[in-house]
Amino acid sequence: MQISGNNLTLDSFYSAVTNTSTQLELTPESRAAVLRARALVDEWVEQGKVIYGVTTGFGEFANVYIHRNELETLQENLIISHAAGSGAWLTDDVVRGIMLIRINALAKGYSGIRLETLDVLIAMFNANIIPCVPEQGSVGSSGDLVQLSHIALALIGKGRCKTEHGIEPSDVVLQRHGITPVRLQAKEGLALINGTQMQCAFGALAVYKALRLMQVADVAGALSADALRSTDRAYDERLHQVRGMKGQLETAANLRTLMSGSAIRESHRTGDGKVQDAYSIRCMPQVHGASRDAIRYVASVIETELNAATDNPLIFPEQGDHLEGGNFHGQPLALALDFLAIACAELCNISERRTERMVNGALSNGLPRFLTTHGGVQSGMMIVQYTAASIVSENKVLAHPASVDSIPTSANQEDHNSMGSIAAQKAMRVVENLQTVLAIELLCAAQGIDFHRPLTTSPLLQRVMQHIRTVVPFAETDRIVHHDIEAIRTLLNTGVIEHVLA
Repeated sequence: MQISGNNLTLDSFYSAVTNTSTQLELTPESRAAVLRARALVDEWVEQGKVIYGVTTGFGEFANVYIHRNELETLQENLIISHAAGSGAWLTDDVVRGIMLIRINALAKGYSGIRLETLDVLIAMFNANIIPCVPEQGSVGSSGDLVQLSHIALALIGKGRCKTEHGIEPSDVVLQRHGITPVRLQAKEGLALINGTQMQCAFGALAVYKALRLMQVADVAGALSADALRSTDRAYDERLHQVRGMKGQLETAANLRTLMSGSAIRESHRTGDGKVQDAYSIRCMPQVHGASRDAIRYVASVIETELNAATDNPLIFPEQGDHLEGGNFHGQPLALALDFLAIACAELCNISERRTERMVNGALSNGLPRFLTTHGGVQSGMMIVQYTAASIVSENKVLAHPASVDSIPTSANQEDHNSMGSIAAQKAMRVVENLQTVLAIELLCAAQGIDFHRPLTTSPLLQRVMQHIRTVVPFAETDRIVHHDIEAIRTLLNTGVIEHVLA
């Protein structure tokens, strides 16, 4: 995979991060750009120019000039002192994501890193070397300094890595792969750790999954609507055209397509006395559509940041200039990722309400209480709704925005921080929760559809039923429902449910 600093997409990012055999290489243009910027840094060092992070200390120490013979020590001390994280290790895909986005940012040629240092970072990625990176410590401005420092610590042979043998010193792991640890020179430590790469990696993984799950939400909603013998009149295109919201129009079209040809729907098209359904059914286009629009907005923000130069200072060789600024500030991501959490939490909220209607005998339009064949002796799907309700409640806490908080750091030099790292990790948790809540809805909806036999649902939803029934049979009696939930969660990872809409 060629890296130019400008060509990452959500799809190529996800493919590279999850496929451990991916091999990165810089384009000739990016190699030339890196060399140009580095030549300028070397020239400034030779001239003894005062430049933040090159010949000065960092943060509050920006006013301290560093003599030339201490520049290597300055950069190494920066990495050692900033590797101050805590908490559990980040997962392998997140760490690979951070490394990939950082490599891409450095490849743009605005950071002043040496080409040989960047080549070592690429060699680590290509060898699937996973530095131990703790989850806590970033305030989302000056970038994700702590997490990036732990990766840089591994690069210089003073960190730790996860291997098949357990946790090992990074110098041992690098040596095993024939890689020599880097001795950092002027500007390089700062070039490696100043940026939004952890937030962006979490965000890219989360929104990639959310884009898939928003399709699953429409499928699950359509299956529930049919199980509940609902009308499809609320999905009529004319209704949605007069409002004009893009996501709403798409969701309504999906629901019409999914329910088309359902024998269950035809069986009650006239004579059932129902004028309209509850909001969780009737307003799916409006609610799902709003989340669909929000998720796509977040995807556009993340895809822009995948190709961004986010460190400080940035170097512009064409003008022979350097600029001290704030591209490392995570606010664009923090706001977007808070929005992602809210959008996915809402998909959970409405999904749980549909599940509740299916298990509630007073609301299920003829389905047996708790979708069981022998109520009383059996509890059926009673407790799966508890699980969905628990997750929905958790999401309400997670949806509280991190981006409205700020705690000053570095003796108030860094007096407004984005907390984008918190927003990113919360968003990922909500997306994972969405997968579980939708799995529960699909489990209940499939059970409900089978209670309508010999009537069948639509051809498309029959395909969904077939996929579900390959991993979870109809529940004739009580069984350990945890296994069913996990089986459908795993099924959702394959993509077969959302691809029904392809």
